[in-house]
Amino acid sequence: MNGEFVSAVILLTLVADPFGNMPLVNAMLGHVPEARRRWVVVRECLIAYALLLAFMAGGQSLLAVMHLSQTSLSIAGGVILFMIAIRMVFAKLDGTFGHKGDDEPFIVPLATPLIAGPSALAAVMLMASRDPGKIGMWAAAITVTMAITAVVLLAGTRLHRWLGEHAMQAIERLMGLILTAIAVEMLLAGIREFVMGLR
Repeated sequence: MNGEFVSAVILLTLVADPFGNMPLVNAMLGHVPEARRRWVVVRECLIAYALLLAFMAGGQSLLAVMHLSQTSLSIAGGVILFMIAIRMVFAKLDGTFGHKGDDEPFIVPLATPLIAGPSALAAVMLMASRDPGKIGMWAAAITVTMAITAVVLLAGTRLHRWLGEHAMQAIERLMGLILTAIAVEMLLAGIREFVMGLR
């Protein structure tokens, strides 16, 4: 299997953070009937999927219109990833992102920013802008990531009950630690490109 494809799936899965978001999703949908809960999770994952594909496809045009360079996107993506990773490592009880209210979530906050957040959108734009010739592979990576996310969130209640609160927190912190290293590498790559451009 292509190493770049696997790396992209791992990065996007870490950014989507299905294990970290699972307790929050369970809390948000606690009052929703089981059958309806499954539909809500699938619907929100499909919306997040569409958002990621749209940003991947239109990333180059958006960068051109806004006069943004690949270097600035790399640095910005690294900073956002780092902030998300730190929140994952030092997670609060309400998850990586807060949520209030008992209404059924629609687009916000489940589809975005929990699944397709700023870091995920920046990541897909960066992948597409760095190597537009592999757009099909990036789309496949997004598809696999969304499938993993949907499966994890659909099994949320049972998985959370089976693993326990402490195990779920440990998984989220471990994912946050890995994501921190990825964020630092992305940030350093952007800074390296900027410095090379000054010469």
